[in-house]
Amino acid sequence: MAGLTPLEDALALILEDARPVEDSENLPLVDALGRTLAEDISAAVPVPNDDNSAMDGYALRAAESGHDLKVTQRIPAGSAGSEVLPGTAARIFTGAPVPPGANAVVMQENCSLDGDTLRLTQAVRPGENIRRRGQDLEQGSVVLQAGRRLQPEDLGVLASVGAATVAVRRRLVVAILSTGDELVEPGAASSLAPGQIFNSNRYTLQGLLSALGFEVRDFGLVPDDPDTTREILQAAAAASDCVISTGGVSVGEEDHVKSQVEALGHLKLWKLKVKPGKPLAYGRIGDTGFFGLPGNPAAVYVTFSMIVRPWLLRCQGAAAAAALPIPAQAEFEHRRAGSRLEFLRAQLRADGDGLHVRLHDNQSSGVLSSVSWANALVVVPPGLTVARGDTVEVILLDQLNR
Repeated sequence: MAGLTPLEDALALILEDARPVEDSENLPLVDALGRTLAEDISAAVPVPNDDNSAMDGYALRAAESGHDLKVTQRIPAGSAGSEVLPGTAARIFTGAPVPPGANAVVMQENCSLDGDTLRLTQAVRPGENIRRRGQDLEQGSVVLQAGRRLQPEDLGVLASVGAATVAVRRRLVVAILSTGDELVEPGAASSLAPGQIFNSNRYTLQGLLSALGFEVRDFGLVPDDPDTTREILQAAAAASDCVISTGGVSVGEEDHVKSQVEALGHLKLWKLKVKPGKPLAYGRIGDTGFFGLPGNPAAVYVTFSMIVRPWLLRCQGAAAAAALPIPAQAEFEHRRAGSRLEFLRAQLRADGDGLHVRLHDNQSSGVLSSVSWANALVVVPPGLTVARGDTVEVILLDQLNR
């Protein structure tokens, strides 16, 4: 289809044009979830800090595990014991440092105690049930690299090496606006006039952007008027790192966004070889990035997820985070080969014999409920059909929201 840019070419173009923010700030660890590291974090201490017991049991000399031993001390977590002398053992609990002289820990289930005399029911090997100092993280090693978007598990790792604050990139500021005289805000009217629709795209975008940790500035509804469109686009660009509009980038007489962006700056991309989401525009208003998304709600979700999200993350300084397709068995037929790369809203489920995927009944780009129903997108390349039982590639929606 002439004039349409394939997805991979569009991604290469926009990512090459992405300009990562350079400003950073130091945040307490508890406030850093979802933020992007501005520098590598190295371990100030080894994790664990000592050789410690992996079990509740008894610390001893492995060579003596065939003999009765006298229990001479008790070592709870947070305490340090004294040397384990020949012929003795120490009662020890999970996480407690292994005392000098001991080189193994026997689980309490594998021994018996008669007074203070310990008898083992099986031999123990040197090093058994001991977590070695630094086996998780060695002192001085890089724990997390710059560009990492911090997830809950990362915060725990950083805490384990004693990091109380971290340097992160400042949050990207994203302006959003919705175009179209047909749009009405929810709650603004008790009923819709003929031709009107409630503005769902505003809330979809706010949710997607907030979930990714960006600061959202909402410039509201923009009427189908070229002068007003230009004025609001200019204000939004001055207040943000990126402007995202919905609607107004097609070829209709009332679609003014594309022409006004070209008047204020320039476009580098228009029209994708993707379904849904063909009328997408990318460019700049001055130094500010601009994305003009389609007006149809399902197309907004797809184009944001597959095009805008990677660009925003790159500008946030985050490392590449491409969604990874997984194979699944089709429980549907897609008989008509299309000329564009298609993303079909679907549900993925796991059965005893593997992963299976079924489609929503209505794949229209205007049916937003299909996205809410779905947990995945089936990827169908141009020119291909799908028969029931074929293996298809699937992208989980959860991957697109983090």
